[in-house]
Amino acid sequence: MRDAVIVDAVRTAVGKRNGSLAQQHSASLSAQVLNALVHRTGLDPALVDDVIWGCAGAVGMQTGCVGRAAVLAAGWPESVPAVTVDRQCGSSQQSVHQAAAGVISGQYDVAVAGGVEIMSRIPLGTTRLDGSFGEPFGPDVWARYGGVRFHQGRGAQLIADEYGITRAEMDQHGLDSHTRAARAIDEGRFTGQIAPVTVAGPDGGERVFDTDEGVRRGSTIEALAALKPAFGEGGSITAGNASQVSDGTAALLITTGEYARARGWRPMARIHTAVLAGTDPVTMLKGPIPATAKALKKAGLAIDDIGAFEINEAFASVTLAWLRETGADYTRMNPLGGAMAIGHPIGGSGARLMTTLVHHMRDNGIRYGLQSMCEGGGMANATVLELL
Repeated sequence: MRDAVIVDAVRTAVGKRNGSLAQQHSASLSAQVLNALVHRTGLDPALVDDVIWGCAGAVGMQTGCVGRAAVLAAGWPESVPAVTVDRQCGSSQQSVHQAAAGVISGQYDVAVAGGVEIMSRIPLGTTRLDGSFGEPFGPDVWARYGGVRFHQGRGAQLIADEYGITRAEMDQHGLDSHTRAARAIDEGRFTGQIAPVTVAGPDGGERVFDTDEGVRRGSTIEALAALKPAFGEGGSITAGNASQVSDGTAALLITTGEYARARGWRPMARIHTAVLAGTDPVTMLKGPIPATAKALKKAGLAIDDIGAFEINEAFASVTLAWLRETGADYTRMNPLGGAMAIGHPIGGSGARLMTTLVHHMRDNGIRYGLQSMCEGGGMANATVLELL
């Protein structure tokens, strides 16, 4: 039976809003990680059956199938096709799922999965324009939910209220994320997964960008407590306990174990299980809870069998609610920091999380890892990886 394995995974460092990657073109930045896979593995791009590329903001420079544009920008053969996938925040995790399904089914022998988002240039909400082309979801959906408009920030607050998660707990979680990410940077934990990018320097010259720049060092609980609520007076969601607006991209090379051996590649991990879940679109962000349960059941594993979790820190309430429902060990969840510190370049985040997870598993001999992330409209992906 065919399987799907990850040969290599690579990402750029994540740029903060209006930071080092803000002036990059999404296709050109994506091309950097595509070619990093070539350099790291000796891949002949002509062998790639498809490039499956996640992107949530398909407007401006990210429209017109940015995945195909990335292939062309990388100088890969014109014979290499690509498709762009939008499952909101889970777009590039979905790309991995589709690549794995194509490889296992025999439609592909070699696929590249990943994604990109330059949120500095394509801000959240840009694709909605001014409403002159209509609104997302539409009147039938609004009627189904009593006229409530879906909003991730309000959904995060509803989750905090439902689970009794306090502002202090969320702020501590945010501080922990930054502390873990800073320690990971200082210990060189990300070095092997980051493809350096040449960017403009402050003096008009060029410099190498290779370190996640959203990580705040020296923050305190007192400083976080002083931040104002982001979604209305009396709320507990703030910029300090939510993910950052970010820029970045990541890519994974996926094939079968047999094909990898024939090419002399040593795979990092097997894509053991891949599932999806849907949930209430009003709270929206609880999807990782049922997705995790579904993935564990399908994999025949228990929560304690998983040595590392990457659960996207869209908001602190999301990951803390997930912890309460699953009973997972807090120290195993996002051990190198998460989106509150590293950032959340939406279309590229799923691939970024998986890149971080698979390298962490290999570096520490962890047999099973699980990744899940909430997605707009009330959905989630969950993926179990097995170390090889």
